[in-house]
Amino acid sequence: MSKREVISSGNDLAARAAVDAGCRFFGGYPITPSSEIMHTISDLLPKVGGACMQMEDEIAGICSAIGASMSGVRSMTATSGPGISLKAENIGLAFIAEVPLVIVNVMRGGPSTGLPTRVQQGDVLQAKTPTHGDVKSIVLCPGNLEECYTETVRAFNLADRFMQPVFVLLDETLGHMHAKAELPSLQEVEEGIKLRRQFMGDPADYRPYDVPDDEPAILNPMFKGYRYHYTGLHHGPTGFPTEDAEICDRLIKRLFNKVEAHEDEIESYEEYLLDDAEYLVIAYGSTALAAREAVNRLREEGVKIGMFRPITLFPAPDKKMKELQERFGNKVYMAELNMGQYVEAFERASGMHRDEFVTHFKANGRPISPAEMVAKIKEELL
Repeated sequence: MSKREVISSGNDLAARAAVDAGCRFFGGYPITPSSEIMHTISDLLPKVGGACMQMEDEIAGICSAIGASMSGVRSMTATSGPGISLKAENIGLAFIAEVPLVIVNVMRGGPSTGLPTRVQQGDVLQAKTPTHGDVKSIVLCPGNLEECYTETVRAFNLADRFMQPVFVLLDETLGHMHAKAELPSLQEVEEGIKLRRQFMGDPADYRPYDVPDDEPAILNPMFKGYRYHYTGLHHGPTGFPTEDAEICDRLIKRLFNKVEAHEDEIESYEEYLLDDAEYLVIAYGSTALAAREAVNRLREEGVKIGMFRPITLFPAPDKKMKELQERFGNKVYMAELNMGQYVEAFERASGMHRDEFVTHFKANGRPISPAEMVAKIKEELL
């Protein structure tokens, strides 16, 4: 199928992807550097019978999106790190009630108000554990403009497949980057849409949370004659609250296992020039754009180096990262726009400590340039 060439920004593409993927409701509140998502989607949704609501604050934004999703509509909210902090309690509601939702976080400098117009990747661990309690988060991290579109589409399919929030982590650089992007055809997107399962039997037999231990709840849309109960409390097969220890234990274990048992459906990563590589670069998001250029420059100088880029940050590709560690040993360079957040995933998977390989952290709102990366690699890795 023919591709579509567009000139756009990452924020704009995320909004267009949502509408193309079947999103019909957006609830949110403006916040730099994500506001353009709401600007674009507010124009697009009414044209396809959808609705965009600017609420009074971030909490109301996610509440409205959760409510729309409960009714059976694909829904999204978008914000930046401080907004995620405000949405945290209701993100927990969506996890335990198993309400699908796409949450786009365009990361900026933090903590607190931080550096609103500057870039950072400081919300990685926030996305892994975005609320209190135990949850198994799914976090996608685009690394270029095309993926701002395709990973947002994928997020909607994963949200409906696993019946939970799915995070799309952009950052200020990607969100505001404006350039040409090559997108899949609209027909390809529509043919790939995978909607949530529905119970088709007698409504009297409907027990939405009575599912196998490795599968998500089956929540039919509201107003269709099926009775069930949404709650933020631990609950049994029909959704009504319980403090039964066995039922509560099974619920939380299932919320984890429904993801862990199907990680092959979620995992995604890129390997760049790794076939003959002797040195390894690990980077993600917009930092990977600079890392790719650094790899290219070093290749021109005869250095056999390649890059591994996780696209699905969580669940982390543990097996692949362990395999890379066994191949490259300590000949590893990892760059992040924070003080070392995703490096924890590599440490856990590889069994190494960050002192055993080269790390390059930066959290002052400025990107790491390819020249800085090349200099660091030459000084500490080669």
